[in-house]
Parts: sequence; C-alpha cells; structure tokens
Amino acid sequence: MIIRCDNCSVSLQLDESKIPAGNFSVRCPRCQNLLRVQKDASGKGLSTVDQLAANQPAAATAEGSQDFKAKETDYQINNALRSLMGALQADKNAVEDDSMTEKPRRILLCLGQKAEETAKLLAKSGYKVYVAQTPAQANERLREGKTEILIFSPDFAADMGGAAVIQQKANAMYSSERRRLFLISLEDNGTTMNAHDAFLRNLNLIVNTNDLPQLPLILNRALGDYNDLYNYFNRAAGLAAI
Repeated sequence: MIIRCDNCSVSLQLDESKIPAGNFSVRCPRCQNLLRVQKDASGKGLSTVDQLAANQPAAATAEGSQDFKAKETDYQINNALRSLMGALQADKNAVEDDSMTEKPRRILLCLGQKAEETAKLLAKSGYKVYVAQTPAQANERLREGKTEILIFSPDFAADMGGAAVIQQKANAMYSSERRRLFLISLEDNGTTMNAHDAFLRNLNLIVNTNDLPQLPLILNRALGDYNDLYNYFNRAAGLAAI
C-alpha cells in the first residue's frame, strides 16, 4: 500500500501483510507527522491528503441567504462610495470610518448532530452558512479563500476521521494561511472561551455544546478580540478583518 504524507508529500510504502484490519495511524519517517489512514471499500488505504481530493464544495444553506445577499450588496456599495469619496477629498481621514456596513461573514460547519441547529442559528444572525458532509467538501470550500470561519466537532464524518483531518489541515497551514482561518471546536467536554486550552490545540475558540444558544454572541466577542489583536498588522498588510 502506498500513501502520501499531507505535510511533506513524501510517499510511504507500507507492507500489506503488516497493516491492521481496520483504520490505523502511521508516523511519517521524514517529518514525524501522524497520518490517519482510512480504508475504502476495496481495503486500500486513504491518507488525509487522499481524503481531501477534489470533490464538490460544501453546500450553502438556503436559510438567511437573501438577508446575506442584501448585506453583501450594501457592503459593496459602501466600499465603492468610500473609494469615490477618498478620490474626491484631499483629507482621506474623513473617509477612514470602519463603522460603515461590516463585511458579511461566511462560515463553514463541519459538524455531526448539531449541524442543522447551528446552521439555522447562525443564518438568522446574518452569516452565510455552508455545511460540509465530508472533509473533501470542506477542503473544496476552503480552497475558494472566502470562508474565514470554520466550526468543527468530534463527531464530524466520524467514519472518515473528519475532525482529525480538519485539525491536521489546520496544523499543516502556513502561518499566513492559518491567521486567516478562525478555527472553532464545538464539543461536549470543553470549556467555552478557554483561551489556554485553545492555544495548546491550535484553535482560536472552544465552545461547549451547552452554550450553543449563545454562539452568535460568543462569536461576536471572540472575533472582535481577534480583530483588535491583528488590527495594525491587517492594516499594514492591506487585509480586511475577519
């Protein structure tokens, strides 16, 4: 069996006679990355990089789409007006007001049982919500570069090791890419907004499922703090806040 490391892309030749009957993990001898191998129906192994092969992107939910479209249009119009005013006025400080319509946010859900409930909650709060059924669908949506917030849970595509695949993808990102992805774990045992635990796990936010009804408020607070932290960096790099 041949698999590829999703971190350094080295090909690994595994002895078929020594491979366990079920799914298994193997460590890359070059970069020490831990690879979770998922077997397909034929018994062949699928590493993380194979699971993220080209696929259909996660679909957007219909609920809240009209409100999001209206908000996105307002944002584009206000940006155009701000550019025009900046060209007409010598004092550009008069048009550096970020209080104009905020950029509408796109959010990708990689969840199990809580997917539908969370999608409805966030759509009502003005988010453009996409729901992935597989890691490949999530990866395709992320490739577009427009989705900056991702929420996943331990029960996401459990038969494919979905949560582990998402975490591995985040861990393999360059710092410039990782900085533009706000990664949230929705879990039963975590402590909401535990910054220390989130840092150790390369997450931006942890939310306990018991606090799901307050998720929009928690998100607004956490994203506000995150954007304040990177405010001057984003301005210097010409990047919009998440």
